[in-house]
Amino acid sequence: MNPNDPSQTPATTPTPASPAEPPTTTDAQRQAVVGVVRSQIDSLYDNTAETTANASPLQEVNPYEQTHSRNPQPDLEQWKQYHSAWQTYYQKYYEGYYTHHLKQAVEKTAQPAGYFASQPALEQLPEDETISKDEALFDLRQKLLSRVANSAKKVRKSRHFVPITAAILVVLIFAFLQYNRLIIANVMAYVSPGSIDPQNIVVDPNNDVAVGPNPLLIIPKINVDVPVIYDVGNDYNSQMAAMQKGVADFAIPGASSRPGQVGNTVLAGHSSNDLFDQGDYKFIFAQLEKLVVGDTIYVNYQSVRYTYTVTKISVVKPDDVQSLVYPTTVPILTLLTCTPLGTSQNRLLVIAQQVSPDPSASKAAPAQSGSAITSIPGESPTLLEKLFGAGG
Repeated sequence: MNPNDPSQTPATTPTPASPAEPPTTTDAQRQAVVGVVRSQIDSLYDNTAETTANASPLQEVNPYEQTHSRNPQPDLEQWKQYHSAWQTYYQKYYEGYYTHHLKQAVEKTAQPAGYFASQPALEQLPEDETISKDEALFDLRQKLLSRVANSAKKVRKSRHFVPITAAILVVLIFAFLQYNRLIIANVMAYVSPGSIDPQNIVVDPNNDVAVGPNPLLIIPKINVDVPVIYDVGNDYNSQMAAMQKGVADFAIPGASSRPGQVGNTVLAGHSSNDLFDQGDYKFIFAQLEKLVVGDTIYVNYQSVRYTYTVTKISVVKPDDVQSLVYPTTVPILTLLTCTPLGTSQNRLLVIAQQVSPDPSASKAAPAQSGSAITSIPGESPTLLEKLFGAGG
């Protein structure tokens, strides 16, 4: 057949075909493609052929579960071993750390003075040796000393240190001013309050000896040799002024005799007094309480020596003035002072009777009139009594 021969051309001309439509893809084909892709991915992750063959095209599979297996959880025994290993590590680490630094501190520190100088020097420790007991004690002592020194520096630099120190000093000074008589009196009780003149030492009290005109009170046992002040008032101020010069005659109605006269001659003196008060006889009777019955007392009066023997010792209240007034047919001498030492709470009375010259030849004392006395003289006021207006 000649294609160029028109006679052989078909009678009808075929109609041009419409544009080709894309081929349709079914779901089954799509799932097949997905399966192929998944099988290739599985092969990339070394998945087994069996997993790929059994997987359904419609099944969603997690690729991470396909390519990786789950790690097993550690059991209790494994946890214990884990923690024990770390604890052992840290223990060895800190032992080596502190041993190293302690060795450095010992090498840099000189031999300590004082108490620690007697301690033995520390020897060099191997790197792996733990701290010994002696080293630990030494380290603790050094830390304590350092803390004490630092605390002392802080206290000295503190703004509260000076006021506190000043307050303590003020309290101590005030206490001394208030109670100095108590302290000094007890000291003076063991120290001779006077100096005995050798000519006043009596060997035989019955012998008449020539004495001077100055009135004196002599008590050899307690080494007292003191002037006696007569003709003074019996009020508090007069008595205090007279006792600055010696012992004072405390003459009251019913007890106003003089040595050699029938009656009671009362002489008052200080056993203690304020250190800053005037006078040289503030502690003249500090040892008066040492006298006992039978001891001898001498009084020089108007160039005559009178000898007395102690017959009674008593303690009365300051307002018991009537204890000095009592009937007597012989010359009596009463010495009085404050007791206990350093206080004026009570009055100590030492009563003695004249034995020489002959008491039977004594004359009666002249009667004395005057106002009633309510208290026996004592010490001068303390600091608090002076500040708040108290009197003796």
